[in-house]
Amino acid sequence: MIRKLGLISVISMALMGCTQDSAESKYELLDGGSIDLAASPKLVFINYWAVWCAPCRKEIPEFNEFAHEHAEQVTVLGVNFDDSQGELLRTEMAKLGIEFPALLADPRSMWGLEPVAVLPETLVISTDGKLLHRMIGPQTIEALEALL
Repeated sequence: MIRKLGLISVISMALMGCTQDSAESKYELLDGGSIDLAASPKLVFINYWAVWCAPCRKEIPEFNEFAHEHAEQVTVLGVNFDDSQGELLRTEMAKLGIEFPALLADPRSMWGLEPVAVLPETLVISTDGKLLHRMIGPQTIEALEALL
């Protein structure tokens, strides 16, 4: 009996080691707090943008509207392509009218994705941290709502 319990403990510990560490899936937000992308209560849309990107500027109002209209179902987050931080990031977000929170670090490594090559890009993440969709190019609210 003791041997069986010991084997079960070893198997349980090995399985726990195979799950994603929550520290690896937690990301800080610009205005404080953090989000665990592997355990979110809502679908997460991560939008990559830059101040100099005309298609990004075009889709930002769509994401603002989408985030407000579907706040109970989704979390919209932004990642600045140029890695702006602090006050510069706040200024750029205000300039573009971004109303959704910004991540301070790019979470792409969670899904083994290469760096962004084309802007804008949007990732759709399930509540358990799985990459569901990778959308390239500017999005409309209709295209975003179609994923719900």
